[in-house]
Amino acid sequence: MEFFEGFSINDVVDILIVSYVIYKFILLIRGTRAIQLLQGIIVVVGAWVLSTIFKLNTLQWMMSQMFTFGVVGIIIIFQPELRRALEQLGRGKLFTRGFSEEDNQINERIDEVAKAVVHLSRRRIGALIVFEKETGLTDYVESGTPLEAKISSELLINIFIPNTPLHDGAVIIRGAHIMAAGCYLPLSENPFISKELGTRHRAAIGMSEVSDAMCVVVSEETGQVAVTLNGHILRDIQEDALIAKLFEELKPKKTAAKYPFWKWWGKQNG
Repeated sequence: MEFFEGFSINDVVDILIVSYVIYKFILLIRGTRAIQLLQGIIVVVGAWVLSTIFKLNTLQWMMSQMFTFGVVGIIIIFQPELRRALEQLGRGKLFTRGFSEEDNQINERIDEVAKAVVHLSRRRIGALIVFEKETGLTDYVESGTPLEAKISSELLINIFIPNTPLHDGAVIIRGAHIMAAGCYLPLSENPFISKELGTRHRAAIGMSEVSDAMCVVVSEETGQVAVTLNGHILRDIQEDALIAKLFEELKPKKTAAKYPFWKWWGKQNG
């Protein structure tokens, strides 16, 4: 079947498949340092195109030399992402959604976090935990001490014990792992924030303003637990409500209920 001369249904299928593969590759590297390297490669390709158009022979020769060895360089640079893609392909998950965890696995992680938060709250130990969602937080992860450890209540409690090397700053969680501790977050500049809120709360609000991350804060003055999302803060949240909100925000999006944060906030305060 021909759509018009020189363009067939096979061409359409070919373009759609390649586009989808590129889309999945971008999802694979999003939130990692590889995305910055990819941007650098785009700049190099752009320079090569300009050198060709304007006949800049020396620059064009330099770009040609870079492309000669570029294939090997790309394989080395993107080795972690390529390995992950091949592993997912072997498990049949490359063409499925990135968030494919079962609810019971999500529950285990949330239970570990909730257990740690309750322990810290009862002892009035300050804490700030950030949950990465769609927006990559790699820049903030790199500002702290890398851990890449499995989530456990014991580890979270030990991190925030006062006078330990990592107790200042935030813990950032990505999926099933604590990526880093002692991370620096942007402080909110909202002038309407209550004056009684300290640096941890302002950092949590600031983080939720610049990303879709969810933050959990434990106050060291009162022991109260607060949650921030989309620039809003809910204070003095109880354990059951915390677990429910964590599950709502972190479970796979294909089963996530559409429930706006402000409505949930009103329900908790109603």
